[in-house]
Amino acid sequence: MDQAKIKELKKISYDIKLGAIEAVYSANSGHPGGSLSISDILAYLYFNEMNVDPKDPDCVDRDRFVLSKGHCAPALYSVLSLKGFFPREDLKTFRQADSYLQGHPDMKHTPGVDMTSGSLGLGISAACGMALAAKYCGKTYRVWAVMGDGELGEGQCWEAALFAAHYKLDNLCAFVDDNGLQIDGPTKEVMNTESIADKFRAFNWNVVEIDGHDMEAIEAAVELAKVTKGKPTMVVAHTIKGKGVSYMENSCGWHGKAPNAEEYAQAVAELEAAKAELDK
Repeated sequence: MDQAKIKELKKISYDIKLGAIEAVYSANSGHPGGSLSISDILAYLYFNEMNVDPKDPDCVDRDRFVLSKGHCAPALYSVLSLKGFFPREDLKTFRQADSYLQGHPDMKHTPGVDMTSGSLGLGISAACGMALAAKYCGKTYRVWAVMGDGELGEGQCWEAALFAAHYKLDNLCAFVDDNGLQIDGPTKEVMNTESIADKFRAFNWNVVEIDGHDMEAIEAAVELAKVTKGKPTMVVAHTIKGKGVSYMENSCGWHGKAPNAEEYAQAVAELEAAKAELDK
């Protein structure tokens, strides 16, 4: 991937962040911290990898994406709006009673959403089912999922891990957003799941550890997943919660809290300045 493409994807990542902040601020509710930490991964998948078409959102041969950490819907909605699934302006309706952009992804009402999620642990199981269905039906589409590190405290995640390995779902690639924080504090203190990489290797997954904000590292992990046969792939993406907004970074207090007007203005200013810096 050349430097021009990297810059393009980084700009998209900043736009994802700006949209997520806009949504949470407009709703005065939501989850900004984890939305910001997965923006680089979403930018790469939606704008450099996945076969999806907003003009044909239900195409049977499209790649599937499941946001297992469904509370980070602001980031997903932001990237879907950038991709053209619905108007960008609609992000301001996030979490309103009459909006199709609810607090967690809803496959029945939101264009581009492949799986309703929110109850942690269920999304990765649904992704496994999609991947197995592709195998049974002779389809070549791939399934991508993003999980949270705090989510790994849910037992169903490990049932899904067993399932995916047993059925050799090499068309499934999941990312763990390993930012080290969840709503109650550091994951190591709330429910220590370290080493995530070693655990998934023990479950017979192909495992890659990367900097989840490095586009070249994301690309390398995705390319490895695509050539790995007989095993699902887990990408342990080491990230920073609240990435890109100084006062949100590495703070569990910003797991599920909306910025006030002053904080919103600062967040937008910082993100826009960082995006502009890419052109210098």
